[in-house]
Amino acid sequence: MKNVCVFLSASDVDKKYIDATKELGKLLVQKKYGFVYGGSDKGLMKIMSSTVQEAGGTVIGVTMEMLKESRKLDADEMIIAKDLPERKRILNEKSEAIIVLVGGIGTLDEVTELLELKKHGVHAKPIIFLNTDHFYEGLKVQLMKMDSEGFLPKKLEEMVIFAEKPSQVIEVLEKTIGN
Repeated sequence: MKNVCVFLSASDVDKKYIDATKELGKLLVQKKYGFVYGGSDKGLMKIMSSTVQEAGGTVIGVTMEMLKESRKLDADEMIIAKDLPERKRILNEKSEAIIVLVGGIGTLDEVTELLELKKHGVHAKPIIFLNTDHFYEGLKVQLMKMDSEGFLPKKLEEMVIFAEKPSQVIEVLEKTIGN
């Protein structure tokens, strides 16, 4: 089984994002991908974790020492990292691909670090943004500007892929990492 790391919000959000999260969770299990995430039992993180477990999938959570007491640790495997840098390293090591759902500053922090590492050839994992309701359209436009003006050492499509629907995320996974 290949694992995919999903970065997503631990906040309560609009139903459209909840629906996309549940749909992606079910599709990951159907296609036999394991789910790796930040280990929270709140917001979309909890929804994705519960959806994957209810569908019979595998969940690996990676939280931090400072947060472990405030979280219900209910993953198949829960890893406690000493700090945020170690957590990010473990999330990357445990996965063959990165999927980014809606999120805030933490989500951007995690994915931009992986984009920087990919730029330098540290990994070649696909990074896929699920652009539900055009949530990441501003980021997409900014990255396209960086690309067109020569600020990216690789073509944008080699760095990141934007998908509009959960089914498109799965299509990218099947093309890039297989099952």
